[in-house]
Amino acid sequence: MARSLILSLDGQEFPVDIEKIDRDRLYGSVEIEAFDEKGKPAVIKVLAADGKTLIDKGGTALTLVDEEGRSISRSELQAVDPNGDPIEPVPSSFGQPNVLKRAVMEDYLSQIVKSVYVLNPADDSPLDYLYDHLISGEMFAFPFSYRGGLEFDSAFIVGAGKDAFMIVGKPATLQYVKLNEAAALDSVEEAEISADELDFELL
Repeated sequence: MARSLILSLDGQEFPVDIEKIDRDRLYGSVEIEAFDEKGKPAVIKVLAADGKTLIDKGGTALTLVDEEGRSISRSELQAVDPNGDPIEPVPSSFGQPNVLKRAVMEDYLSQIVKSVYVLNPADDSPLDYLYDHLISGEMFAFPFSYRGGLEFDSAFIVGAGKDAFMIVGKPATLQYVKLNEAAALDSVEEAEISADELDFELL
């Protein structure tokens, strides 16, 4: 059974169920199937380093090794920041109430969206107090992590009427330049091609 996310606004707590909206549900999906000359389904195989051995799906695996080439478990790894200091993992947002703070449109629009969820009342708990604020044009934000990890994402609560959505993403890092201050691209020397050497197949 899915866990409920507890939102807290002005001292009132609202348990909600979140339902992810994916592109397949909105736009549908297309699957491409490939067949060989005999009509059998084509499958992807891996070519081994010897250049002639084909390995079926599931025949390869990844492992973690240390500097000496010895296999190690993922539990032995520790995340560090650019200075080499350990990073304290963040907990899952499902484990405690999440306090909503009022957000501004500029912060919301500067997000790189990762996921969109619909908020539904959990256990028939009323969300009228939250809906009333969303109808008035307010939006809210809180740090969110689905399973826990190294850092939180940003979650924004937006909506109108009886429809509320949680938009999860990361703040975008944008670099602005003026028209006369265009960023310089790395120059790559290219051989000049004469008109006689042009081939329409290249276009």
